[in-house]
Amino acid sequence: MAGKSQFRLLGQRRFAPFFVTQFLGALNDNVFRNGLLILVTFQGIAVAGMNDSQLANVAGALFILPYFLFSATAGQLADKYEKSMLMRRIKLLEVALMSLASAAFLTGQFELLLAVLFLMGLQSTLFGPVKYAYLPQRLADNELVGGNALVVAGTYIAIIMGLIVGGISVAIDAESLAVLVSCLLAFAILGYLSARGVPRTPAADPDLEVQWNPWRETWRIVGFAREKRSVFLAVLGISWFWFYGSAMTLQVPAYTLDVLNGDATVATALLVTFAVGVGVGSLLCEWLSGHRVELGLVPLGSIGLTVFAVDLYFAQPVAAAGSVSTVGEFLARPGTWRVLLDLALLGAFGGIFTVPLYALIQQRSERRHLSRIIAANNIINALFMVGASILSLTILALGFSIPELFLALAVLNLLVAIYIYSLLPEFLLRFLAWLLTSLLYRLRVTGAGNVPETGAAIVVANHVSYVDPIILAASIRRPMRFVMWYRIFEIPLLKQFFRQTKAIPIASAREDETIMKAAFELVDAELAAGNIVCIFPEGGITRDGEIQRFRPGIEKILERRPVPVIPVSLGGLWGSWFSRSAKDDVRRWPRRLFARVAARVGQLVPAHLATAARLEAIVRALRGDDR
Repeated sequence: MAGKSQFRLLGQRRFAPFFVTQFLGALNDNVFRNGLLILVTFQGIAVAGMNDSQLANVAGALFILPYFLFSATAGQLADKYEKSMLMRRIKLLEVALMSLASAAFLTGQFELLLAVLFLMGLQSTLFGPVKYAYLPQRLADNELVGGNALVVAGTYIAIIMGLIVGGISVAIDAESLAVLVSCLLAFAILGYLSARGVPRTPAADPDLEVQWNPWRETWRIVGFAREKRSVFLAVLGISWFWFYGSAMTLQVPAYTLDVLNGDATVATALLVTFAVGVGVGSLLCEWLSGHRVELGLVPLGSIGLTVFAVDLYFAQPVAAAGSVSTVGEFLARPGTWRVLLDLALLGAFGGIFTVPLYALIQQRSERRHLSRIIAANNIINALFMVGASILSLTILALGFSIPELFLALAVLNLLVAIYIYSLLPEFLLRFLAWLLTSLLYRLRVTGAGNVPETGAAIVVANHVSYVDPIILAASIRRPMRFVMWYRIFEIPLLKQFFRQTKAIPIASAREDETIMKAAFELVDAELAAGNIVCIFPEGGITRDGEIQRFRPGIEKILERRPVPVIPVSLGGLWGSWFSRSAKDDVRRWPRRLFARVAARVGQLVPAHLATAARLEAIVRALRGDDR
């Protein structure tokens, strides 16, 4: 298993120098930003007449505004030019900006530091498309989740270190700020040196003509992101997390001062706790997903983001009576560990929420446009983050407390999750599949590589239980359209879910010929669109655990649309709670918990060989004696 671990990438040249480069960039961003905010918040320095809470939100908006203004250009450059060269030049820009920031800190020109903050946002804008487009060029599909997890975890470890270094460097030397300045320059130079080790990575679209009009090109690259519905919804999901996380973390210094009655060290401890949570949650993704892009983790992440934001409100709804000046005193106060646990779990579920979405974008996007799609993601992220700052300022200006802001964000997150999952039910179906196969069954899939990555195909499988579609969805990672008996499709409450998942209701000619003909039309339309359709040719769930005769409807479909057929056998489900073998279920439930379930995917069968009888024989052979 160690050979498959995501951490092995850290010892490989295709990943290690890149990882160090992006790590040091995130570290320096946060040393600079946190050093500035700690200096202003806890040293009482006024900048442009703003108080600490206002400055925190304005600083956040200044840093991410360049993502909106310059991402279109950054995406084009990342697609047009070789990526290691771009990384080196972008890191040289960071060295120049940190030199300017150092001069501003040493001379006390804090308004100039706001301008540097904006320019650091520009530098990050240029680096973002290069960073996320580099990964799929250097990593295999089964490494994408692990690679993204390391990048996200590394980013948040860098945030932790940046928070600590930024805060401590100000605390050590708040007068001359020589320690802070030395750190900024050292990390920038080390980042450039590590970028020199990144291997040469070819341009995705070297013939691209760069369009310098940011507004027109912005609309164009957003169009690239919208070409595939799942990619665009992943972009919206990531952008929502940045809205949510930005609105939460920007309030932490003021939350510490006004609600927890703590000082700069307590604020740093809270931010470190959140960042540790994100890092841990991100690294867990590879284990939870089985080294694959598992969209079922996304709803799990959104559930955690709501639950623990609500609990954070109840953990400390009003200002604490007594002040604390050290982390030790803070930890000794009743209720502190609940606040810390909430922040850690918010971070962890945030990591679980975002890592699969980044991997989905990299996996499903047109490779030639990937940097520009990442740029479009950054633009939309920027809009959401600016919106988060505006919403936070508005809610606080209306007289609401920071804990009440956290509660409002929890409710908003729930509403957004419901909306996104209603638009793309694949997330919910994958979530159900993940729950079923992680908590109830132990699923073993063989032959998954027989499923083509693109193109139309028909999956045929034996029908053992009511959860067969969910088991198949867990076994075959491409989205499928399931053909199901119309009476099950019409079940109240479930009908809307079946509609959202684009299930296809079917009836026999004797039951309703109109429904049958409509089903064949829908199946043909899905195949024409290059999708996978799943059919249970037995026509119903087995009553004795044995495979029944395959009906000839599959042959009619193939006559009209000859596509390859993927035979799949399901075993181990007979006698489960969801099969028609209900005998002694209550007494046998402990034995059935974590029952072994097998899904065996056979070789593709060409359309001209795919008769009902042949497919039945193949599925029987795949299943063997395993019911």
